[in-house]
Amino acid sequence: MQISVGFGKSTVSLDIPQSHPTQVLVPNEVALDLTGVEEVKRALAHPIDSPRIGEIVKPGETVAIVTSDITRPLPSKYLLPSLLEELYAAGIRREDVFIAFGLGSHRRHTEAEMRYLVSDAVFESVRCIDLDTDDCVPIGHTKFGTRVDVFRPVVEADRRICLGNIEFHYFAGYSGGAKAIMPGVCTHDAIQENHSMMVQAAAKAGAIDDNPVRQDIDDVLNLISVDFILNVVLDEKKQIVNAVAGHPITAHRAGCAFLDTLYKCEIEQRADLVIVSPGGYPKDINMYQAQKALDNAKHAVREGGIVLWIASAKEGLGEPCFERWMTQYKPAFMVEEIGRNFELGGHKAAAIAMVLQMARIFFVSDLDADFVRSVNLEPYADAQTALDAALAILGQDASVIVMPYGGSTLPFAKG
Repeated sequence: MQISVGFGKSTVSLDIPQSHPTQVLVPNEVALDLTGVEEVKRALAHPIDSPRIGEIVKPGETVAIVTSDITRPLPSKYLLPSLLEELYAAGIRREDVFIAFGLGSHRRHTEAEMRYLVSDAVFESVRCIDLDTDDCVPIGHTKFGTRVDVFRPVVEADRRICLGNIEFHYFAGYSGGAKAIMPGVCTHDAIQENHSMMVQAAAKAGAIDDNPVRQDIDDVLNLISVDFILNVVLDEKKQIVNAVAGHPITAHRAGCAFLDTLYKCEIEQRADLVIVSPGGYPKDINMYQAQKALDNAKHAVREGGIVLWIASAKEGLGEPCFERWMTQYKPAFMVEEIGRNFELGGHKAAAIAMVLQMARIFFVSDLDADFVRSVNLEPYADAQTALDAALAILGQDASVIVMPYGGSTLPFAKG
């Protein structure tokens, strides 16, 4: 079987021998009426549990639009024009609108990256700013005790609109919704307090109602209001196939329900070998981002199996604390230490270590082989070579599951 998976801004091909039973996890077929910008316009015209945004804002008010950073696949440039059009039609002046990029714990943008995210036309007409964690203000504590410090311009705006894409998140359940605020425009310390709950069993992909991390995120809405959200679901080609707008909780949940129909994939049983790619750029821009696909793959591989993880990681590990954990600690220590001393950034290293406790990880990337070995992974420069090596170890009857869009696809076994 010939397969092709994303790798950076290109693809790599693999040939799986016919003797190996293979299942490829691709999105389920879902009937679609509208896609792209037309779907965005439909959602804006029919918000869930909310008036249209033009009926919420008033002339003279300031409006903060919080959107995703360069590490996320959200196509902000296709959402913003329709949203801005409704704001302007309601009497909001251009100078009273600004776009804040929710960096969370990620690096700041270059001007070129901002232009890429929002389009030249929007960048040149609306003020665009990155989160500045030195300019955040405390707004209180959630019911879980998390101290919340939010970017001052967002707090001081009269209205807040959150954009996002909805996909499975390995411990928050789903992305999107209030996640634009927490962690999007919060301080490192606030994010760390929230993310420390990832060690709880209920903090897992696809879980929401009893997920402590997501509940904590949503409780932030009791401290700072979000007037409107616009979230989208993307297909495997990063095209908009569903949009939800309106109430920050109920609209978000509607988007999560759609995501389940599209990307929850049933498997008969766990496989000997799982081949997983985040889907290419920007999801594999660094190892920190690509880890989400690896975490989804752990739901498909058997104990003692192999995960063939294909991710460019051209920008390296991607986050200083993550890098320190990956380069200085052994997997067994990471798993124990994250429970004793939670550290933001280290949490993703510990998550990789948890996968290593159940399976070997063959890593196909743009990184130096010696460096990959130093972070406890088995390096390969060529995907087919890695595949052949894995099958030689696992045997001629080894079963294979392929996850070309591993960052989005959530496997689950029958029963």
